[in-house]
Amino acid sequence: MNFKKIILKNGLRVLTSPMPSFESATVLVMVGAGSRYETKLNNGISHFLEHMAFKGTKKRPSAIEISGLIDSIGGEFNAFTTKEYTGYYIKSGKNNIELSFDLLSDMVQNSLLSEKEIEKEKGVILEEINLYEDTPMRNIGDVYERLLYGDTPMGWDTAGEKNIIKKIKREDFMNYFKALYSPSNMTIVVAGGTEEKKILPLVNKYFSQMEPFEAIKPLPVEEKQIKPQIHIKHKKTEQAHLAMGLRTVSLDSPEKYPLSVLSSILGGGMSSRLFHEVREKRGLAYYVRCNSDQYTDAGSLVATAGVDPKRIDEAIEVIISEFVALRDGKKKIGKEELKKGKEFLKGHLVLELEDSRSVSIFYATQELLEKEIDNPSDVISKIDKVSVGDVMDVATKYFVQKGFNLAVIGNFDPSTGSGQARFEKLLKI
Repeated sequence: MNFKKIILKNGLRVLTSPMPSFESATVLVMVGAGSRYETKLNNGISHFLEHMAFKGTKKRPSAIEISGLIDSIGGEFNAFTTKEYTGYYIKSGKNNIELSFDLLSDMVQNSLLSEKEIEKEKGVILEEINLYEDTPMRNIGDVYERLLYGDTPMGWDTAGEKNIIKKIKREDFMNYFKALYSPSNMTIVVAGGTEEKKILPLVNKYFSQMEPFEAIKPLPVEEKQIKPQIHIKHKKTEQAHLAMGLRTVSLDSPEKYPLSVLSSILGGGMSSRLFHEVREKRGLAYYVRCNSDQYTDAGSLVATAGVDPKRIDEAIEVIISEFVALRDGKKKIGKEELKKGKEFLKGHLVLELEDSRSVSIFYATQELLEKEIDNPSDVISKIDKVSVGDVMDVATKYFVQKGFNLAVIGNFDPSTGSGQARFEKLLKI
């Protein structure tokens, strides 16, 4: 798997990744616009705008016309918003690529942003926020990042705050467009059954007329942690959810590969250390996993689990003990365990990239966020080079007591002994 890249005069970057055996293709437009670019007055607008793009354009003035067009070719279309980017894609038969370009260009350039539709969609957004609030397994990640990054755009929920969503007007969307939706702040990736020579004319036809401007920059992350941190979200639930993690590195750090292998060994599958110790050996949780995540200027390795509230103390102690035992070499990483951890990562990457949508996202995120683009074979090679020593180096460097961060969702009152003080003892604050 490989890619080719061209840059239009207006700064738009276009990548193609041919997959000759595919009868389908994905066209993805990704913008360097996410919730970390927001302010207190428009928190949630990145995600809200993603919804509004499907609500009608000058050429296709209603949502039903847009969805009907995709349905008529048996295509798949959707969008997604993160803290650092927003993506819009259409996946269809390879003979319908031009229609995908036509529609996507129309949506990102000519959305009507009708006041009537905005007011209606507010109800949809509010219900989506309710969904997240009622799904602690999903919400714990947001609570954890609020702990890491505080009351800053990086710490705010991507879906936004309800009281702010209710106040957003058409003018807010227009200002946001003008601040970030520049072709020089976008990339288009076409992956699947296509050829580069067929894509360039379409890109020029549908996107070359966009006028470039300098997009705004986000506030940098400032990290100055000097002691363990705890955040409790008080919620009456049958199951308590926890996230236990540490600050690590940004996307451009070579340490991200040893950290990924470390997270795989700890919680990458059903034979991982945390799964065995927390679930299989003690029956403390249904799900337990560990991930290493990076942004352009920050990162974290975090273990998450859903546990019996009566046994949450034990679960936290086990997770910390596994971190420390690995760091101190009390539970050494053997050659087979290292190999298994690396194969887990490589296997999941290969499986994920069997889909043209995933391939398009793989290349687009690198183009927008990283200094260089790796092909899948490059990533696999870098994973293969990780040694036991590399893993131990990052474990020793980042698994330090002052760096512990614990987020909890459950029926624990932060103002009483059942909350803050209880967990502080576990982290030895």
